[in-house]
Amino acid sequence: MSAAPPIAIYVDADACPVKAEVYKVAERYGLAVHVVANQFIAVPRHPLFAFHLVDAGFDAADDWIAERTGQGAIVVTADIPLAARCLKNGAIVIGSTGKPFTDASIGMALAGRAIAEYRRAMGEQGGGPAPLAPKDRSRFLSALDEAVMKLKRAALRPSP
Repeated sequence: MSAAPPIAIYVDADACPVKAEVYKVAERYGLAVHVVANQFIAVPRHPLFAFHLVDAGFDAADDWIAERTGQGAIVVTADIPLAARCLKNGAIVIGSTGKPFTDASIGMALAGRAIAEYRRAMGEQGGGPAPLAPKDRSRFLSALDEAVMKLKRAALRPSP
């Protein structure tokens, strides 16, 4: 029986509004957190929390995260292409509003993103995402807790 990979949380941190919630859940469960950005972001001093500064190049943070995620990883991002890459690697992916990206939903999310890009290219102004509401933070905490419990249950099951 092979051991399950340790659970780790990867945060696409440049514009992530739920970092405090990630730290709270990770500390409760004793999970490693990898905060990834192309500019300095303060991370609480904790032996399981690490900040990873990547180059300022296009998608550098996304590439860093996608190259390291797989089974046992939880990725927190609002970046739909990154979510697709991480899902393909076997990670659990949660948006900052608490809505999980899944194999069933990622196609529609990518299509919606492509339509929004086309509309912007045609000169339509978008309003951007709505500010995070308290219910979004609550939904995020629940989704993250659920993802951790799912991975913990999977680690207890004997492998075939």
